[in-house]
Amino acid sequence: MQYRAIRYTERLAEAEAVASVGAKGDSYDNAMAEALNSLFKAELIRNKGPWTGINDLEVAVAEYIDWYNHRRLHGEIGYIPPVEAETNFYSNLPAIKMMERV
Repeated sequence: MQYRAIRYTERLAEAEAVASVGAKGDSYDNAMAEALNSLFKAELIRNKGPWTGINDLEVAVAEYIDWYNHRRLHGEIGYIPPVEAETNFYSNLPAIKMMERV
């Protein structure tokens, strides 16, 4: 399994990250990731390629992520981009009062 690969585990440790893996047999844990992968393949990989090299692909991926987060309209969140939904969410939270430490 890829999550148990030695290099994968080493890279997580280098980044001081913790693996997040769903429960065995629970296909819904990965639904959001699979949906994003599907969109990524449909909107970028199949429609915009082929690229002439890895550098071109890296630029295309960075541009796609920027477009996806800042300009792509998402029906699930009211036909606004994710960055706008996140801004709206945090601007509507009540202010958190910091307590002084004694």
